Amino acid sequence: TDAEVSTRKKTFAEVQTERLDQAERTVLIKCPSKLNEKKLLQYLSSHGNVKSHFFFENRGISALIEFSEKSSIASLQDAIGIPSASEHHVVPFKSRLFTFTLKNPVSQHVEDTPLHLSPQCHIPVKDLIQKLCLADSISSQMYVLLNEYQLTEENIKLRFLACSLVRDFARAYFPDSTVKPFGSSVNTFGKLGSDVDMFLDFRDTEKHATKMQKGPFEMEYQMKRLPSERLATQRILSVIGDCLDNFGPGCTNVQKILNARCPLVKFSHQPTGFECDLSVSNSIAIRSSELLYIYGCLDSRVRALVFTIRCWARVHGLTNSAPGTWITNFSLTMMVMFFLQRRSPPIIPTLDQLKELAGEKDKHIIGGYDCSFVSDLRKIKPTKNTETLDVLLGEFFEYFGNFDFRKNSLNLRKGKEVNKPESSPLYIWNPFEQDLNISKNVNQPQLEKFIAMARESAWMLQKEDKTQQMINKEPWGLAALLIPFGKSNSRRMKNRMKGIGSETIRSLLDSLKLNNANSQQKAVGK
Repeated sequence: TDAEVSTRKKTFAEVQTERLDQAERTVLIKCPSKLNEKKLLQYLSSHGNVKSHFFFENRGISALIEFSEKSSIASLQDAIGIPSASEHHVVPFKSRLFTFTLKNPVSQHVEDTPLHLSPQCHIPVKDLIQKLCLADSISSQMYVLLNEYQLTEENIKLRFLACSLVRDFARAYFPDSTVKPFGSSVNTFGKLGSDVDMFLDFRDTEKHATKMQKGPFEMEYQMKRLPSERLATQRILSVIGDCLDNFGPGCTNVQKILNARCPLVKFSHQPTGFECDLSVSNSIAIRSSELLYIYGCLDSRVRALVFTIRCWARVHGLTNSAPGTWITNFSLTMMVMFFLQRRSPPIIPTLDQLKELAGEKDKHIIGGYDCSFVSDLRKIKPTKNTETLDVLLGEFFEYFGNFDFRKNSLNLRKGKEVNKPESSPLYIWNPFEQDLNISKNVNQPQLEKFIAMARESAWMLQKEDKTQQMINKEPWGLAALLIPFGKSNSRRMKNRMKGIGSETIRSLLDSLKLNNANSQQKAVGK
């Protein structure tokens, strides 16, 4: 749609600012079960114009209400009471989370039109497979998958609202701070049901510093000094974690993980239904989010291929939500990006090419690393590559099924295979922190399992007789790749592994057992 194309052209920063502003004008209401939508909106409108709203299911019905003016919230809050402390005593923190119940429920007629509920999670794979079988090409199958899994407009609003509600707490201590989502919530590659990664940002206070150059005095705040930035981060997160734990409506399972490489607070935010990870401003993570945002906006094939590969990897146990020795979704996404840079002609530019297009405003040096790249999408020439997704999917499996992982690494800055600087089984250069390997955690058996699955998938796509499979009502194309390659293929899978080195088959089987054990463990850290 035209509306979608125009939103596509906005820079990452513009979208972020717009969404954060929207979230500040938003409230969340737990609704009574027999609700008349018209009556609710009529009542809310007495406090100001309702710009948009939707309903969703979350232990009952909830409504997200976006007002046109921020002042409408204060007006509504004036009319809202504090729960009576009959059985529980309450912490009198007034947030933007409300519960509405009907004063005289009987008078409501049941014949009201049922509410439209926005789904906040994606359909199970088995239902997806049935939908895929109805499509007419692998390309359209991939777009069906993308449409089922990608974040909806409503879900994105809910994610920004969760950040905005946490920010209300942070502002009690740090009035200038903001809380922003990063990673999959904003990089166009997030799937419904994924966690919300958010960070506390104090940088608006830094902008303030430049205005202070006039006058005869050097002026600065007296602030507590600590021996390291890390310690400051840990202290701040510790206090805000306690705050959420003690006072935050609907914040449960608060875990402070302060000794991680990147200290964070994990918690469940029940009103929105999200699992959240809160950390303190990490500029490089934001640059990575923006880089992926740019790649995701440049060509619709990029997101369709990434979502497909990630779903395929999950079905075959190549990725896992618990941390471990398997490939992460971030590494997989970067492998897809690298593959698209290697096409002829390339489908997306290399990071060095994006850096050459960078203007003065796009210059970012973070911790000695050059993280500059163009932010204006209009400056990037569209690709001349016209390959279909049918072709690209097969070629992806072909490319990595035969990639020389022993010798080569993936460098997205140059868009080239370069000799590995060290012996990790899978080496993908961190696009910004050039001395880091983003896939350092991956071990040899996991990499070999990936190669075997890629070869098997390439083979299945090549030998496929689509017409025959459709007549037999069998899953075809992408649908066939999303069914675990079980017993029937085990002999063929053994052959796929032959060229890879059979001494690791045993450790591969062990890692599969491990895989199952670990998936029961709840993920900690990213």
